[in-house]
Amino acid sequence: MATEDLVGTGAHRRNWIWLLAGVLLVTAAAPAQTGKHRTIPSDEALAARAISEAEAAMEKKDWAAAESGLRDVVAKDSSNYRAWFDLGFVLSRTERRPEAIAAYRKSVAAKPDVFESNLNLGMLLLATGSDEAPTFLRAATRLKPSEQPEEGLARAWGVLGDALTEKDPAEALAAYREAAKLAPKDPRPHLAAGSLLERQGDLSAAESEVQKARELQPDSTEALTALAEIYLRARRWAEAEASLRGLLKANPANSEARFQLGRLLLQQGRKRDGVAELEQVAKESADPAAERALAAFYLEAKQYEPAAAHYRHLLGREPGNAQLHHALGITLTGQGKFAEAETELLAAVKADPGLKEAYFDLAFAAQRNQDYALTIRALDARTRFYPESPGTYFMRATAYDSLKDFPRAVENYRQFLQVANGKYPDEEWKARHRLKAIEPK
Repeated sequence: MATEDLVGTGAHRRNWIWLLAGVLLVTAAAPAQTGKHRTIPSDEALAARAISEAEAAMEKKDWAAAESGLRDVVAKDSSNYRAWFDLGFVLSRTERRPEAIAAYRKSVAAKPDVFESNLNLGMLLLATGSDEAPTFLRAATRLKPSEQPEEGLARAWGVLGDALTEKDPAEALAAYREAAKLAPKDPRPHLAAGSLLERQGDLSAAESEVQKARELQPDSTEALTALAEIYLRARRWAEAEASLRGLLKANPANSEARFQLGRLLLQQGRKRDGVAELEQVAKESADPAAERALAAFYLEAKQYEPAAAHYRHLLGREPGNAQLHHALGITLTGQGKFAEAETELLAAVKADPGLKEAYFDLAFAAQRNQDYALTIRALDARTRFYPESPGTYFMRATAYDSLKDFPRAVENYRQFLQVANGKYPDEEWKARHRLKAIEPK
């Protein structure tokens, strides 16, 4: 059977991924069983013929016929590692991963020194998140592939690196470097090593690895993306911008690169250019992350009208998002639309009662909307998360005062004066003035 190569693909951080979600497996047939010039018994001959026919069916992607023949073989001889190997491949191709893993386990148990069965078992276990994956992948790196040995071993070292990036970064990095030695023209080991080093904070070494990948493949968008991320983390703005613009030149539809460029330009104070990039992303790709960044920029800049428009658009897609309701409520407060702000802020705390930072904003909007009872409820709810402050005492006092609940108003005015300590002269004067008016003689 022809060997089917593993495929690399970019991840969110442009890491080097050796296997797709479906796990593309090594399909080279396991080495045939051999003997020393002996006559093959008829049952072995029949098994070999059945396996050959099954492999021919596999070439045609006739998985049902292949599975039927292979199951007949293992039913008669449970130690036939080659039949278990082929059956594992068929089961993986027909999306029965647990059964495929079981078949590969039996193949490895029957003959532990086969590269392909160890590699395929390790890849499937890795795809399921199993801690056993490195065991079989390490075994594969110590064995010889039946075809294209250097390419096969490079693949095994690469997958082993992927399996170890979280649990043993040092061994993962060593595995990627072994893969690079065996496949010196392949940029993927360098990209993987660069991504790992970046996550560890070693930006200089990460840049070196990614530059090696770019030398091997100058038009690699994955390398440019990785460099942009490294430069952004290192605050090397000019180089980050150059990398992002290079990505956009290669692919103007790259919304991720345009989003990062927009944010970079905003960070540099180039507001008009940054907003233009983010507006384009929000318009062309309907990217909620870009639109949220854009709305947040407008809110911070106190450009309330465009901020409100973007937050309303985002809420149209995520009506239950408490953070978006909160942000729109703040925006409407800034516009002086206190009744609408109160509605949005109420929606925020109903969607997420633990959104502690929203309660003071709700109390403020309700007070300005003359909804004093809600002001008090919001301030009381806030005490579950934060201690009282001069501002909360004063706001609660004025709310009770407006409701003509003078005993509670007096109590909160006095608590405000005890903690204000001359820091709020205007409010302190008002509190003393009201106490003279409403405190019982």
